[in-house]
Amino acid sequence: MSPSTPVALGHTLSIADFADVVLRGRPVAVDAEVAARVNATRAPIDAIALAGDAAPSVYGINTGFGALAETRISASDIRELQLNLVRSHAVGLGEPLPVTAVRGMLLLRAQVLALGHSGVRLEVLELLCGMLNRGVHPRIPSQGSVGASGDLAPLAHLALTLVGEGRASVRAPAGGFSSYDPQPTYVSSAAALAEAGLAPLLLEAKEGLALINGTQYMASLGVLSLVEAEELCTCADIIGAMSLEALKGTATPFDARLQAARPHPGQATVAGNLRRLLSESAIADSHRDCEKVQDPYSLRCMPQIHGATRDALAWVRAVLEREINSVTDNPSVFLKEGGFDLLSGGNFHGQILALALDLAAMALAELANVSERRVEQLVNPALSTGLTPFLAAGSGLHSGFMIAQVAAASLVSENKVFAHPASVDSIPSSAGREDHVSMGSVSARKLRMVVANVRKGLALELMVAAAGVDQRAPLAPSKGVRAALASVRSLVAPMVGDRILADDVEALERALEREQLRRAVEGAIGVLA
Repeated sequence: MSPSTPVALGHTLSIADFADVVLRGRPVAVDAEVAARVNATRAPIDAIALAGDAAPSVYGINTGFGALAETRISASDIRELQLNLVRSHAVGLGEPLPVTAVRGMLLLRAQVLALGHSGVRLEVLELLCGMLNRGVHPRIPSQGSVGASGDLAPLAHLALTLVGEGRASVRAPAGGFSSYDPQPTYVSSAAALAEAGLAPLLLEAKEGLALINGTQYMASLGVLSLVEAEELCTCADIIGAMSLEALKGTATPFDARLQAARPHPGQATVAGNLRRLLSESAIADSHRDCEKVQDPYSLRCMPQIHGATRDALAWVRAVLEREINSVTDNPSVFLKEGGFDLLSGGNFHGQILALALDLAAMALAELANVSERRVEQLVNPALSTGLTPFLAAGSGLHSGFMIAQVAAASLVSENKVFAHPASVDSIPSSAGREDHVSMGSVSARKLRMVVANVRKGLALELMVAAAGVDQRAPLAPSKGVRAALASVRSLVAPMVGDRILADDVEALERALEREQLRRAVEGAIGVLA
């Protein structure tokens, strides 16, 4: 599929589609089938609104919200009701979300509306698509949701831009977006829409509610984290293989027969990657008949440790794939022969996401945990036979990578705090009407922090492992590790004396984020899982 071919909303949306739109700027569109579906489910809402005060009480159309659901609203106030809802719920706090997360929210909110159960006018969906395609990004604070009744506060800030209120930035999608992009310059939403050639909406019955009921904050941050976490899983295998070569470890524990005897899929995948990464190694040949019997767990058990992370993320992926194709609005419109049903339910509740994202944080944190142990193996002179203490050029005069291990330990300890599950907590809200909430928004925010820390931790190990492999010269590492080392050395010079290492770590961290390491290795040995 060409990157310029629009993603058709209202049909099955894949994780790959999400990444294309959010990160690479692929456009979105609404086809005739979806437009007809949206128009058809709007008709019942219009009928209720046109009936005026004679219409029965219908939640979200002519009633208040939450604990005020029994309060009847006059037909003359229906438009004001929707605008007041958006304004009053825009109580987001903290730093604004990065543009990538905002784009994910725009995409997923548009997808919900395109599924055709929200009862909005087609114009609402078309404006969301126009904002994505032309790069209008609302300023959405990162805190304020409890993950039930939808991500109300964050989505209210998104909805503000559609009515020309709040603030937004404008940046064309050409060139794509990155987690490392600086915060944009914000202007009034009215000015941002005008700059992009778009006009704000006047919300009609139910449309304010349809824009803020849902799990799109949690889901957007969750999918972004998943995409990055899956990349880090492959990077961890590559970097672990480099550490094993530097430490003169053995590939025997990765034998396919051992893996088949305990057939967890993630374990088998990691072992297969390691076998390919470590083949054709002069370093391995040099110590094949040595007296060493077994390597430390951080080397020997990479399939079991890295593989468990992969298996956990596979379940998280399945949850997110379902979620981004789910209707999380309330109430929802269902057409039937001769009429319709408007059903109130709880599809906005984020419990499944809260649990999944908490698991993802715990599972991913383990990659940094075991990585730090390999760094310790590399720098500790009592463990790294044949390598200089702390891999320093002149131990004593030079400290080498001593503090790289300390920095890695700091990240690991911080991750232990972030790995505490948010989903075990609940604080009732809305006068007890919303008496159990998921806190999935906190799960999503914590996971983003874990992803960032794990990337930093792996960058530290990559830097140290490369120095270890350098010290094994003239023995050559395996073909895969050789390609990884070349990629590192294209960014970071070999260590010949003490220098500021923070810049080296940042360069390697960005290389991991941009998939440079994996692509370099795959260019030499083929595609890795």
